[in-house]
Amino acid sequence: MASESKRRTDRAAVEPTPAEESALETARRQLNQAAARLEIDPAIVEQLSHPTAVHEVTVPIERDDGSVEVFTGYRAQHDSVKGPFKGGLRYHPEVTRDECVGLAMWMTWKCAVMDLPFGGAKGGIAVDSKALSAGEKERLTRRFTQEIRSVIGPTKDIPAPDMGTDPQTMAWVMDAYSMQEDETIPGVVTGKPPVIGGSEGREKAPGRSVAIITREAIEYYGRDIERTDIAVQGYGSVGANAARLLDRWGANVVAISDVTGGIYDPAGIETHSVPSHDEEPEAVLDHGAPRTVTNDELLELDVDVLIPAAVGNVLTEANAGNISAELIVEGANGPTTSRGQEILTDRGVAVVPDILANAGGVTVSYFEWLQDINRQSWSLERVHEELESEMLAAWDAVRTEKETGAPTWRDAAYAVALSRIADAHDVRGLWP
Repeated sequence: MASESKRRTDRAAVEPTPAEESALETARRQLNQAAARLEIDPAIVEQLSHPTAVHEVTVPIERDDGSVEVFTGYRAQHDSVKGPFKGGLRYHPEVTRDECVGLAMWMTWKCAVMDLPFGGAKGGIAVDSKALSAGEKERLTRRFTQEIRSVIGPTKDIPAPDMGTDPQTMAWVMDAYSMQEDETIPGVVTGKPPVIGGSEGREKAPGRSVAIITREAIEYYGRDIERTDIAVQGYGSVGANAARLLDRWGANVVAISDVTGGIYDPAGIETHSVPSHDEEPEAVLDHGAPRTVTNDELLELDVDVLIPAAVGNVLTEANAGNISAELIVEGANGPTTSRGQEILTDRGVAVVPDILANAGGVTVSYFEWLQDINRQSWSLERVHEELESEMLAAWDAVRTEKETGAPTWRDAAYAVALSRIADAHDVRGLWP
């Protein structure tokens, strides 16, 4: 594969590594770097450096043993110049205000790269969801929904699943919201079960988009997909679905991992025979392979393509010099730190960013929102066709920007996103 110098959640899939910088610091740094290359009004850049609003709420629940525990919840809303806020809800002990703001900024760019009529948001509760019973999780979700009810809605802010949440969680949000509004409003969230207005193909969409963009990038660099070795860190909903689809298309998936570690087989892994984290947690090491590897070792394997599809901040200053892959496609959100990106760029390693690669989730969420508003139900085949079309359109826009002077794929994606957002802000103007 030609090098680039010639030039993303599945948190449950691997344990987090110490962060070099927060999501907010990374998002702002990337914004400023991209804006420096573009003729964007500095006042608009300053606006985009800050969230529109951050809502912090107290969420008390009664535990199964009768005790009362109080948690803290957040909903960060970054920018809505192109439409309602859109973004996930995560339940994880490390949820913070700044993390939500940084992730909301990434959602803004992601929606703009895909040219969706949404802005970015992100929220969640600082809680270990694994320590909750099903009843406790339901009570927590319903109470949190009530606390943020005034700031969400199908034309205001539409949550979706993220770490520690799932379609059932979204069903509870929808029901709690609808009961208070005295009417059924399926469009308040996306990622719901299809039986109550969810879209076919939504859960697998982020992994599917990663596979599509990986396929296009492999072809862009003139390589035969059937002669391409791929390693995937994180065998959760993103990584497993990307690996299986690439496997089906003929790629040689040689390494996969979950929280317990990974397996490596240069002859290729039968991806469909290995349960994903959602299907059977921590099952990767139960699958026979010539060699086991740690999650850190997997990143440095001698492969053609690396897909970090688990957690953020795994490609850093400490290991970027040891990465052997010539192409990285970000499946997770923020897997590459700013310094890690600089080193990879200097070494000629191509990095296709998360805001393009894993945008399938928000894109199919948009399809779900349209279906809910219009009281329609699309077939899985139509969802796949529409997603393919949207991903290829976004790829073409970013590729064109790359070929006309953007030094990296990340710069190209940000140029597409920021140009669209800046144009919208310029046209709408600033409220006095």
